Amino acid sequence: MKAQHTALIAAAWLALFSSTAMAQTGPSGMHTPDGATTPRMEKMREHMRERRTERHAQHLAQLKARLQLGAEQEAAWASFAEAMKPPAHPPVRPDRVAMEKLSTPERIEQMQVLRAQRDAEMGQRAQAIKAFYVGLTADQKKTFDAETARFMSGPEGQRMHGTARF
Repeated sequence: MKAQHTALIAAAWLALFSSTAMAQTGPSGMHTPDGATTPRMEKMREHMRERRTERHAQHLAQLKARLQLGAEQEAAWASFAEAMKPPAHPPVRPDRVAMEKLSTPERIEQMQVLRAQRDAEMGQRAQAIKAFYVGLTADQKKTFDAETARFMSGPEGQRMHGTARF
C-alpha cells in the first residue's frame, strides 16, 4: 500500500513539473506567429551564409592546390570557380502563410517552379564542370574525381545535401 502511495505521489509531482515545463516552453524567438522570420533568425542565416562562403573558398583553394594547374589552365579555372560560387542571395523560400492559402494543386505548381529553378542552376554548374574537366590532364582528372567524390559524400558514405561543395 505504501509503495502505491509513493508511486502515486511521484506521478503527481512528475505531472505537475512536466505541465509547468510545457507551459513555459514557448516560441523560440525565431518566428513570429504568422511564420515570418525575426531579426535574430536573419542574423543566424547571414552568419551561416558567411561560413558557407568561407568553407567554399577553402575547398576551392584546396582543390586548386591538389590539381597543380598549369598557367594555360588558369582561365578555365577562373570560369569554373566563378560558376561554382554560391549564389549571392539565398534561394527563395516559399512564404508559409501564402502557401497555406493555396490549394493543393497550386502548391504543387509552386514547388515545381522552385524545383525547375534549382535544376537550371544545377545544369549551369554541370556545364561549367564539364568544360573545366575537358582541359585537365589524366592525372588531374583522377585527382578531381577523387576530391569531388570526397566532398559529395559525408561520413560513412552518406550523401551530403545542398549546394556543390567543390
